[in-house]
Amino acid sequence: MKISENHPVECAGIRISGLCKSFLVDGMKLEVLRGIDLDLQQGEITVLLGRSGCGKTTLLRVVSGLETADSGTVKLEPGTKLGMVFQEPRLMPWLSVRKNIAFGLSKDETYWKQIDGLIAMTGLSGFEKAYPAQLSGGMQQRAALARALAMGTSFILMDEPFAALDYFTRQTMQQELLRIQQEEKKGILFVTHSIDEALTLGDRIAVIDEGRCRTVYDLRNQSRPRDLMSDAMIDLKRRILMDIGGETPQGDTSMR
Repeated sequence: MKISENHPVECAGIRISGLCKSFLVDGMKLEVLRGIDLDLQQGEITVLLGRSGCGKTTLLRVVSGLETADSGTVKLEPGTKLGMVFQEPRLMPWLSVRKNIAFGLSKDETYWKQIDGLIAMTGLSGFEKAYPAQLSGGMQQRAALARALAMGTSFILMDEPFAALDYFTRQTMQQELLRIQQEEKKGILFVTHSIDEALTLGDRIAVIDEGRCRTVYDLRNQSRPRDLMSDAMIDLKRRILMDIGGETPQGDTSMR
């Protein structure tokens, strides 16, 4: 299996150039992003992979506009619209699933047909009138994803959306995300600290370490589902761990 590293991108949906970001902590300057260069393709899943505290969530927030960079640029192709899915679903507890997905949008007949289509696409049929407290964690995240799709987004930013789910639900949600992404052809920027999750989802994996983009692995030529226990994938896990200064994987390769 051939896996390219630092593969050049022909045309980016989002182009990140020289991005730097720091915070003042107790009067001291803490550099979080140190000159990030990264191109994100429309219709593909780019995974930001790294340890907790390496800067990947800050990078996601700068791309989304929730944080302002000290220097550098984030350039979106004309017509690119961003949506966000957080680690917590952030649903309105007093609204039904249907109304949560529709929150903030106009209410014409065609629109409601689209909402019902998204409910079916994300596997929430039969739960349209349920409230968030009546849903499992996985179903809440399905509703959050449907809400992002309802906004007409062309690029979805996802900040460890499955981290709080149990192992089996997490696997199911990963496969559901791949299915929906294939149907909708959305661009996705996905943050995780799990190597297995990155290898399952990523068309590209950008390894972030100490605020820098250490390596970009190109997995676009790898068919799915991927056998994470194959010799090639285990070798790739070792190379990724070397990029972030970790240990050789034994068993579960998620970085805790």
